[in-house]
Amino acid sequence: MKRTLFFGFATLALLFALLTSPTAVFAQESADIVDTAVAADDFSILVAAVQAAGLVDTLKSEGPFTVFAPTDAAFNALPDGTIEALLADPTGDLANILLFHVVPGKVMAADLSDGLQANTALGAPVTFKISDSGAMVQNANIIATDIETSNGVIHVIDAVILPPSDEAPEMLPRSEERR
Repeated sequence: MKRTLFFGFATLALLFALLTSPTAVFAQESADIVDTAVAADDFSILVAAVQAAGLVDTLKSEGPFTVFAPTDAAFNALPDGTIEALLADPTGDLANILLFHVVPGKVMAADLSDGLQANTALGAPVTFKISDSGAMVQNANIIATDIETSNGVIHVIDAVILPPSDEAPEMLPRSEERR
């Protein structure tokens, strides 16, 4: 009887500790942009690129940031050899392309409007298109929105968007030439 009562109280105490622990309750909500991308299944190339370009600390900082995150399929749709070439110079063209996917501040899907422009961390603006078929940033479809993190928001896109011609690497097609 004493043993059963002891285990009953111990179980209740453990359950109470887990339910009242801020870490347990907010573990998912407190993940930053990088940790959220790492935990997802479809951003391994993006995460590797961010690591190679030395942008992890930036995207783990306070922010807030809005990240337009290309899926692995979006990266794999680039011409053969492109990812490898970009990874060979991670602080050059790769960093510029990644910074073109980041908007300082928190831009939620409800904030978007057709023709809206937002300046990226690269300094060049991205343009949004809104239609009955959905929302786009540059020429990439926004396929999932408003993934909130502790330091901003992630919107998932189906293509890698490229900076304007004067800042984009020559080996890649310009965003205007896509689709």
